[in-house]
Amino acid sequence: MTNWLWIGSATTLCLQWVVIHFTGGHPPPHWMALSSGLAIFGAAFMLSWAAELAQKDIPQALAIALLALIAVLPEYAVDMYFAWQAGKDPKYTAFAMANMTGANRLLIGVGWAAVVMTFWLKTGKKAIQLEPEHKIEIFYLLLATVYSFIIPFKGRLDLTDAAVFIGIFAFYMRAASKAAHVETELEGPAEMIESWGVAARRVVTVLFFLFSGFSIFIAAEPFAEGLLATGRKFGIEEFILVQWLAPLASESPEFIVAILFALRMQPGISMGALLSSKVNQWTLLIGMLPVVFAISAGRLGPMEMDQRQIEEMLLTAAQSLFAVAILANLSFSLGEAIVIFVLFSTQLFFPDPQFRFYYSFLYIALALGMVLLKKDVRHGVLGLICRAPSSQVMKSSE
Repeated sequence: MTNWLWIGSATTLCLQWVVIHFTGGHPPPHWMALSSGLAIFGAAFMLSWAAELAQKDIPQALAIALLALIAVLPEYAVDMYFAWQAGKDPKYTAFAMANMTGANRLLIGVGWAAVVMTFWLKTGKKAIQLEPEHKIEIFYLLLATVYSFIIPFKGRLDLTDAAVFIGIFAFYMRAASKAAHVETELEGPAEMIESWGVAARRVVTVLFFLFSGFSIFIAAEPFAEGLLATGRKFGIEEFILVQWLAPLASESPEFIVAILFALRMQPGISMGALLSSKVNQWTLLIGMLPVVFAISAGRLGPMEMDQRQIEEMLLTAAQSLFAVAILANLSFSLGEAIVIFVLFSTQLFFPDPQFRFYYSFLYIALALGMVLLKKDVRHGVLGLICRAPSSQVMKSSE
């Protein structure tokens, strides 16, 4: 009954917006944002179940990568809408960058930290150990992070950046696809659906993908515009709503699923999914922004960034560098999770631009300090740089 309740709730959240959409309803902005946001929320759960079921037929590392990619599709839909509008109205560039940087920082600052803290509360263990196969994600996250520091100095996001980021993502997916296949254990609704047999499982998987994808497609624009209109109506800065509330709505189902895995004593799967989500958002999501922008604008020009967007991009890159340093030794401790969460949450209370630089430099200093002072971190980073992660995983799986 619990599994049916989950499926019914997710379906209802999607259906309520489908009905509003096809009946031509026009609720007030705040209700439109709430209703379409709930549809995205429900669709994200359906996508996660479909992706879990798909793992039965493809290699685990590739399945985790696809699960993470599918799980962040709601985030992609909202950000691509802002990028498309930016091609027609430059003021939307700020919203596209806000949504992208907010999603990336929220994923590490809240999502990653929540998994470790949940596992500690459940078991009393003060660290999560990652499997060697996750060197794939860490390596490509390092590549994308190093390149991302170039963007704040350029002050724009262009098609060259798109080629680099999308290229990194393509190599990441290729490396993940070569990993050994490991049979996965399903939980919750996915486990129930698997028991129906192979044919029924595949049909339901496809239906989940199609229905949730359609729900996201029709909800992305009203959700984005509803947030902006809500900010204008109630005097709330639009940039803040887009940067934090929009990613929270689209990514919270992924956080919930990750926390549930941690409670079921599978923190490695939780961190693997969230780590892969970070790689996806820090490569494909960024890379697609200038592509969508150029198509919408009808020209090959870049997305020009103002001073605030430059500061936000630098801060996001610095946080990613610190995250790589933490995971380089394939261990994520409770203390490190607390530091990540505290650094993320406290910066929200200091809107002054100079504090974005202070936090950026602090992240970079902490990352360099860990590499220089901690032998296992230093060896982990050198191992990532000097040896191909995909070959390490293949060798370890033999």
